[in-house]
Amino acid sequence: MKSLQDLIVRPELQLQGIATGDLLSQVLSQIRLTGDRVYSCRLPAKGRMKLEARAAHVCVLQKGCLQVSRGVESPATIDSGDLFLLPHDVEDLRIAAVKGPAALVVCRFWFDAQSLRAMLFALPWLIRIRREEAAAWLEGLVHYMLREVDDGQPGGALMISRLIDLIVIRTLRTWVHEGHAAGWLGGLADARVARALRKIHEQPLQRLGIEALASVAGMSRSSFSARFTALVGRSPLRYQNEWRLTLARDMLVKRSARVGEVGIAIGYESEAAFSRAYKAFFGCSPRADHKRSFRSGRAARE
Repeated sequence: MKSLQDLIVRPELQLQGIATGDLLSQVLSQIRLTGDRVYSCRLPAKGRMKLEARAAHVCVLQKGCLQVSRGVESPATIDSGDLFLLPHDVEDLRIAAVKGPAALVVCRFWFDAQSLRAMLFALPWLIRIRREEAAAWLEGLVHYMLREVDDGQPGGALMISRLIDLIVIRTLRTWVHEGHAAGWLGGLADARVARALRKIHEQPLQRLGIEALASVAGMSRSSFSARFTALVGRSPLRYQNEWRLTLARDMLVKRSARVGEVGIAIGYESEAAFSRAYKAFFGCSPRADHKRSFRSGRAARE
């Protein structure tokens, strides 16, 4: 019979390796994507480009000038050497060459269902990185990506997916560092809000109230709540809870912990309360996610 010490749930051990590292890496690690196609595209003067619906895209304009617009919003001008990321469905998007012909490289991908939904929904319809902001890393990465497409070696599909993953994450990181970010990424770029976000991420087991988080940020309670909500798109307490649930899903999918143990690990007093909160956020029960992960792992082993 096991000793009582062996039966104790140790939340800090279950969370080890999940809530560590720099803040931006912690957040971006929850965004998972699958890329499947990279191709070159040429447009004649005034020509329009049609992208696949129900997919996300990252594009690099190698030559010419583009106008990208959606709905009634003002069109964005993309110049030669710029990169633009389209994180949402492009069905109502218009992309047209202006001032002559254009040539670009297009990468198609999908955000995986397990990505943190609040993060993806808060991304704008268009993220643009100017040539001078990406010059240090973009040209070499695109060159290597196109070589991999032409090579046709075994494992090429996996390489393409990993490279698209890299270029998307590098784009988001540049967007934050250049101070252009909005939504939850904008929160990372704000020094005071970032301190509170870091506290939430580094101590996920500690239930932090508004007073405590405002103190960390060095702001009054009301000013902090308003600024955090405006930048992140979620109230501080809601974001804190969603981050804890995201860590819980990570443990259920990647580890062998039981549902009840995971609920206790992130601070819920009962499995029932944890299951209700989990289903309200993810749309399915933690037990369903756990079983799905187990079946996927067993199929991979077979």
